[in-house]
Amino acid sequence: MTDTKKPAALQAVKGMNDLLPPDAARWEWLEERVRHLMRRWGYANIRTPIVEPTALFVRGLGEVTDIVEKEMYSFVDSMNGDALSLRPENTAGVVRAVVEHGLLHDGGKRLFYIGPMFRHERPQKGRYRQFHQVGAEALGFAGPDVDAELILLCRALWQDLGLVIGDDVRLELNSLGQPAERLAHRAALIQHFESHADLLDEDARRRLHSNPLRILDTKNPAMQPVVESAPKLMDFLGEASLVHFNAVRAVLDAAGLPYRINPRLVRGMDYYNLTVFEWVTDRLGAQGTVCGGGRYDTLIEQLGGKPAPAVGWGLGMERLLLLLQEVGSAPAPQAPDAYAVVPSHAELPRIMRALDALRAAGVAVVQHPAGAEGPSSMKSQFKRADASGARFALVFGDSELAQGQVAVKPLRGGEQVLRALDDVGTWAAELLAP
Repeated sequence: MTDTKKPAALQAVKGMNDLLPPDAARWEWLEERVRHLMRRWGYANIRTPIVEPTALFVRGLGEVTDIVEKEMYSFVDSMNGDALSLRPENTAGVVRAVVEHGLLHDGGKRLFYIGPMFRHERPQKGRYRQFHQVGAEALGFAGPDVDAELILLCRALWQDLGLVIGDDVRLELNSLGQPAERLAHRAALIQHFESHADLLDEDARRRLHSNPLRILDTKNPAMQPVVESAPKLMDFLGEASLVHFNAVRAVLDAAGLPYRINPRLVRGMDYYNLTVFEWVTDRLGAQGTVCGGGRYDTLIEQLGGKPAPAVGWGLGMERLLLLLQEVGSAPAPQAPDAYAVVPSHAELPRIMRALDALRAAGVAVVQHPAGAEGPSSMKSQFKRADASGARFALVFGDSELAQGQVAVKPLRGGEQVLRALDDVGTWAAELLAP
């Protein structure tokens, strides 16, 4: 007896979501604006693998970061025993590629990327296990002007997307100084937290001697008083670090960009030094950070390259699209310019040749699909044409075709006109006119 049981339907992995129409069009809209902006600012696209050696992130991000300890999708390649991970962020991957291919041999590089990242954490709105980032990295440049440039690049993106600085997003700024300054601050932090050991949670006690700076980034409300009273890194900065930080501030001030100095801003990776920054919002609840970054002058050498400075940022696309939707700046659904109504298939080759010519002229045209029994009724086709959002219906009726013409019918008001079927080049622009 044949088993006719229907196979169970499969579902996507939890926290890894499908992007379906029309939502996917919003992503394309955002990506197009990012690419256009990066071209204007001189940033070239780089695409790195989704899978990297696990050692890249352990060495680059730090062994005691949340990402490495708790969130990476890591596995051993059964074919050769290599320890691999799905990339949880892309700065380390970009630096690996720059070092491997010697991209800095002829000077600094400005690069950007768009793509998926992976972290095994509890999925929530705007924060998923597969998420997508836009990132900009400037490698080989030591001056504070490039720190400021990257911050202003981000402001330009907000302006292109219709976000208002202050109302929708705001900038927070800090300096982490240099290693020797952080060591002195680290010793003061350990002493401070040891004197309040009874107030520390499990994560803070575990990090107390390995990475006390990360305790400042705790989200535990019960620890806020002891964190607020902790020594400030800014008080330990030397003259060179202060000069760099003040130079960044001077550019932002001259550009009229408001910001708040946040002494608790440390970012989540160990590779940062000097300038760090975040763009935050109050419109998305607890998920307030939209974009973050800073300077990472030691990472290139740390990953095997010749010492070279670098600075960059990354932003979460899911979170940014949620913010755009929240403030009413999301793009309108995309619609075709015209919808082809085809009552009969007797002249189908001729009709489709005309549609090809229209598309070649830049007109977006959707042809009504026929069923197994032939074309749908005119009423059904016009209903679909109206629902598509198209401004025009192109009616390829028998009487119009007999005269070598097509009826161009406005769907949002206006008079129907007849146009020559074999000369679409002379009237295609009418369908594109605003």
